[in-house]
Amino acid sequence: MSALLRRRKKNPAERVVTLVGKPGCHLCDDARAVVRSVCEETGASWEEKDITQDEELYREYWEQIPVVLVDNEQHTFWRVDPSRLRSALLS
Repeated sequence: MSALLRRRKKNPAERVVTLVGKPGCHLCDDARAVVRSVCEETGASWEEKDITQDEELYREYWEQIPVVLVDNEQHTFWRVDPSRLRSALLS
């Protein structure tokens, strides 16, 4: 198989999960718990961004929060499936 067609499996410790949400959002609270748990399990790092503090994030995601990004690419929104997030981090 061509090297161009093979994807190198990333080390979860090199992955960054970003949770985009806002204060007072119960879905964001649920997503935070899942993201924290899966990242602790896999060794991935995570960060949280508040759409009320970032105009660009607000314009892009305000109807979808919470939004989860993996390495700056949208992974999911509203509800976070721990198995799906774990798979994305381990692939």
